Amino acid sequence: MKDLNYQLKKMCQRNRDGSYSTQANRARILNQIANQLQEMGYRRMTAQSLKPKHVDALVKRWFGEGMAAGTIKNRMNCLRWWAAKVGRSNVVARSNSFYGIPDRQFVSNDSKAVIADRDTLASIRDDHVRVSLELQRVFGLRREEAIKFIPAYADQGDHVRLKASWTKGGKTRIVPLLTEEQRAALNRAHRLAGTGSLIPPQKNYIQQLRTYERHTTLAGLSKLHGLRHAYAQSRYQRLTGWACPAAGGPVAKSLNAEQRKQDHQARLIISRELGHVREQISAVYLGR
Repeated sequence: MKDLNYQLKKMCQRNRDGSYSTQANRARILNQIANQLQEMGYRRMTAQSLKPKHVDALVKRWFGEGMAAGTIKNRMNCLRWWAAKVGRSNVVARSNSFYGIPDRQFVSNDSKAVIADRDTLASIRDDHVRVSLELQRVFGLRREEAIKFIPAYADQGDHVRLKASWTKGGKTRIVPLLTEEQRAALNRAHRLAGTGSLIPPQKNYIQQLRTYERHTTLAGLSKLHGLRHAYAQSRYQRLTGWACPAAGGPVAKSLNAEQRKQDHQARLIISRELGHVREQISAVYLGR
């Protein structure tokens, strides 16, 4: 293994920032970056020798490969993480616009919601996978959160609390428990998991993730992040009384002042429940 690849691998192992999937993606991207720097002639680099010229060369290469803006931004995040860990944060400009990286286009009024009805869920033969999917559907959880879910810890009566170690970005969050459907799904999770998680005792997370992928594929299910879209759209209607733009509701410019206020408040609530900070991200799920 080349020195830079090895040092970045060790850096990732020492610094467990974020969820398991975030850590795995970061390690994979940094390994690719080290290989690309080697290919471009930057040899004998160490983790400490990152310079602006290396960042510029990488960005130029990524643009030349026709890489999407969102993908480049993810790679820039990894570069900033690397630079921060070696005390060289000023090597990478704070703004992506400095490198000519365009803003990601968040707004779309095309719905990406996925509906998993009872018949579809019933076709999932693995009990743990089926219950994880139910939790994704009724609480808007990410896949990793639903697999690692510990009902005995999460169930707080009128809400569920998610551990930082389950979530993207390592942030705890709360999702309200408002419907009988949510309570029924949570009760099924209790009965199945007992005091443990929705990962069977004989498996680890990666093994159960593979089981999840296999059973959902066999059931013809794909793009299951769309379950979060469906949750967000349903929640928006409950909060405002009308459908969101992605579900055929009125667009922002057609709302009156009071409706715009309601719309904004609903988007803030939904963004927090989904684990996001910015209201802007709600447009991904709801349209604008």
